[in-house]
Amino acid sequence: MQHIEFDIDMADNDFDDDSYDGPDAYVDGDDNVLELEEHIADEEESRGQLQAEGPSLAQILRYLARIIGGGNSTNADEDDDEELVEDEDEGRYYGRSSWSEQWFSPHKEPQQAGVELLNGGEFGAVSTKIKTRKNNRNLTRLLLDRSTRSRNTLRREGIASHILPNSSGTAVASYGANIYCGQFSADSSFYYTCCQDFRLHVYDMTAPPTSYIKRNRASRRSATGHWDHDDRDHETTMKVIKTIQGNPGRWTITDSHLSPDNERMIYSSISPTVYMTNTLDSSSVQIPIRFADPPRRQSRMWGYYDEDSFGIWSCRFSADGNEVVAGGSGQIFVYDLLSDRRTVKISAHDDDVNSCCWADTASGNVLISASDDTFLKVWDRRSLGASQKPSGVLVGHTEGITNVSAKGDGRYIISNGKDQALRLWDLRKMCSSEDFDNGANRDFRSHSYDYRYGHYPKPRRSAHPNDCSVMTYRGHAVLRTLIRCHFSPAETTGGQYIYSGSADGRIHIWSLDGRIVQVLDRSHTLPMSYDPSGPEMKPLEGARNSVCVRDVSWNSTEPVMMSAGWEGSRTGGSIVARHEWKGLSKMASSLEDWTEKQKAERAERAAKRASRNRRLPGAFEDESDEE
Repeated sequence: MQHIEFDIDMADNDFDDDSYDGPDAYVDGDDNVLELEEHIADEEESRGQLQAEGPSLAQILRYLARIIGGGNSTNADEDDDEELVEDEDEGRYYGRSSWSEQWFSPHKEPQQAGVELLNGGEFGAVSTKIKTRKNNRNLTRLLLDRSTRSRNTLRREGIASHILPNSSGTAVASYGANIYCGQFSADSSFYYTCCQDFRLHVYDMTAPPTSYIKRNRASRRSATGHWDHDDRDHETTMKVIKTIQGNPGRWTITDSHLSPDNERMIYSSISPTVYMTNTLDSSSVQIPIRFADPPRRQSRMWGYYDEDSFGIWSCRFSADGNEVVAGGSGQIFVYDLLSDRRTVKISAHDDDVNSCCWADTASGNVLISASDDTFLKVWDRRSLGASQKPSGVLVGHTEGITNVSAKGDGRYIISNGKDQALRLWDLRKMCSSEDFDNGANRDFRSHSYDYRYGHYPKPRRSAHPNDCSVMTYRGHAVLRTLIRCHFSPAETTGGQYIYSGSADGRIHIWSLDGRIVQVLDRSHTLPMSYDPSGPEMKPLEGARNSVCVRDVSWNSTEPVMMSAGWEGSRTGGSIVARHEWKGLSKMASSLEDWTEKQKAERAERAAKRASRNRRLPGAFEDESDEE
């Protein structure tokens, strides 16, 4: 493989130790938000700027509180002031707002662009969607009629594509630390989590659940980094295959990924080194994958080394498991595991690269990087030798991007943004590098907005003027942490749904056409003493802690989701909940409405058949009309 080393000087990656406090360093729960609001109320009459020389810590805190609360603090950026005047009709950034306030409503009707995608054949079988729209297929009858049909005509997608998880869930695991990653393996045979205490847990999803036995929680102090390393703050009803104590990095494990064979796992922790470990055997060996430049004599400056001047936020295995792509402080890298060396280094963004991925599962040529500079960039390794620019740029978000996820076909990807929008992209419709450099790279971020504090002020516009996204999905809250988003499993749904966690504790599932088709509320999740597969119970009464759902994973073989949610600051820690499909009683309409609709549709089809004037001799009835 050709050894490629590019350093496109687009980002200034000076070392700043404060920058590694983590994405939620200043907010560890709801109490912090309330304290900020109290500071804002107390200081609302004080509008003076910070002293030019030697500001005190109290002055800095008051200044930050005014900025985050959206007060009319003095803005030193004259260009920003002019921009606000020009866009006066579209709404200003100033003014306080509820952390859960939605400035742009989600779609309630199917959008034409999304409908065309659903009917284009790239997101599951079209025949299944047509028959469903025509007569709302009877699942029970379909299963009973299997014996009269050819085996290859009954696809899993045809049965399961419209059966979605619809319960608020039951707790199946709890931790004293916040969970940053929680995903099924490709075959959904196991589920794993990565926590802020640098522990990784792997669970067997094929084993039956065990009885819950309450234990006394060990004391923990997340603010100071002191954790219970005896795993006494971990409770679960799932069978634990393995618990791995990761190598301590900065703040937390930020990302992890499984190899295609599910036997290896990599994880990043805002350091220049990604670690690889085994998932299913008893080995505790962890192999370091070092993305830093080789140490040089002159690299030691001001008491630290150059290799400490950046951190990896995101990492992904390639389709063959032989390479790793990683992104961090404005840079993306590729590491060849077989030759044990870094083969690609690109300084590609003006801000942190929060997420990266491969565009498809068949090759390792196209890379995607998503940054806090609001842009996603597409890199083709086959052309990197001839050009030091990306193959294209995906423009549309107006705030930083928290996560990017690929469908795996080399065409479609989705991204979650701090502008409270989830966007769908077609790589064939990306902005060229020339157009990007000639004006599409304009920055529309609010420099006074910090998503970690849970407040999103009213934006100037709903999208970048050069927006090239195909669809936009709204309704969730991308606040407090880097909320993740995913495509639904191709095996059972054809990838026709998109889902995401949310800072308001609700899991949102969108149809590709833009509509929200299901919302699961983690505030109604049942305790661990309940059976996740039992009958749906009414939510327990009493005050419930607010939950921030950072990551969600959809089982590839059955309508089951697992969500990783951070509990409120009053209790701390995090809980994994299992969400199952609980039958027709939990669907949008009642069973009676569904039955009446079927009767009406059958009567309509019978009337159409009776109105036919003539038939060809020996003609068969249309099978779809009989279903």
